[in-house]
Amino acid sequence: MVSSTRSSTAQPVCVLGSTGSIGVSTLDVLARHPDKYSVFALTARERVEELAQQCRKYAPRYAVVLEEEKAVQLRQALSGENLPTEVMCGVDALCQVASDARVAVVMAAIVGAAGLKPTLAAVRAGKKVLLANKESLVMAGPLFMSALADSDAQLLPIDSEHNAIFQCLPYPCESLQDAGVERILLTGSGGPFRTADPAALESVTPDEACAHPNWSMGRKISVDSATMMNKGLEFIEACYLFHASPAEIQVVVHPQSIVHSMVQYRDGSLLAQMGNPDMRTPIAHALSFPQRIDSGVAALDLILQGRLDFEAPDEARFPCLRLAREAIDAGGSAPTTLNAANEVAVEAFLNGQLPFTGIARVIEKVMKTSEVVELTDLDAVELADRIARERASEILKDLYGSCSADSTHRGQPCPQSRSM
Repeated sequence: MVSSTRSSTAQPVCVLGSTGSIGVSTLDVLARHPDKYSVFALTARERVEELAQQCRKYAPRYAVVLEEEKAVQLRQALSGENLPTEVMCGVDALCQVASDARVAVVMAAIVGAAGLKPTLAAVRAGKKVLLANKESLVMAGPLFMSALADSDAQLLPIDSEHNAIFQCLPYPCESLQDAGVERILLTGSGGPFRTADPAALESVTPDEACAHPNWSMGRKISVDSATMMNKGLEFIEACYLFHASPAEIQVVVHPQSIVHSMVQYRDGSLLAQMGNPDMRTPIAHALSFPQRIDSGVAALDLILQGRLDFEAPDEARFPCLRLAREAIDAGGSAPTTLNAANEVAVEAFLNGQLPFTGIARVIEKVMKTSEVVELTDLDAVELADRIARERASEILKDLYGSCSADSTHRGQPCPQSRSM
């Protein structure tokens, strides 16, 4: 059933990646406030039936998928529905709906490198951009921030950690030093393998890696959390978002995921943003900023929670954290290379072509054999991304080439694999 009549003053929202976990949570928050927000465009990569259901419920002006085949399927699914929805496909269509003059807010929730172009289009068009696609900053941080400075766009972070930091800083905050900030404490749960025997990590399965103890996320992000690459990418993102040097950011493992991040000030004050682990909280905060609206999330009961634990990350267990630090220290194309190699390696792991511990090994090998170059424009970013993906694929083929996507050794070390 189509949602109720929209208010003429409601802000039109474009949700990039509407069928993913962030997109679904965003639509839940929007549905709670039909007087404030309307759904203008929804996009998905390949979940046609889920997107069709969303179109039936929210009646967006546009629905976008990447491939023409999926667009045909979506048009067929919506035929006879009497909806105002026009179905489009391709990257250009994603950029079109993200930059449409009628759009007020863009939720950038496409996972991975695929989100860079439409997110950048929204920034250049001066939109209020809710950034859940950390890869946009990891891949093209200097270019992205330069585009932001040259536009009227407002960028608000959606990752729970960056949103927490944003809430703990004065607004606007042009300089951590001028704000009296000593350091940012970026928290992470440690994922499902925080206390696992390191020797057992070689043989974990994709399902085990995706079983996050606190958060419900897509499989790629869940694997990133299990390797702590997600925290490494967030570390890089935080450097750009908050104009921070790597030395001003400390990663802290917090298994309960209640303190979403902290900011330590020069006077000894430590400000923390806390709440139940539910992405609707940062989504509602960013949507309504600087006001506050109901997110649908229950208030945190500290007495029931009982305890909060903190510990240093084990970078021997989670080498992806070290690799992320090395990438931001190297600068230039190094973070782009890191992200591209990680996406290829994670996909191979999920397809049973690579053992869990091989993810970090493939990334490190790609980084060690890749030249670091200056990223002068988007073409340079795309070139660095493509070279890194090709190199990662070559390494996988050389070392794990005998395993296929439907291997019976899914998630296990391939029998013919060689040590890296």
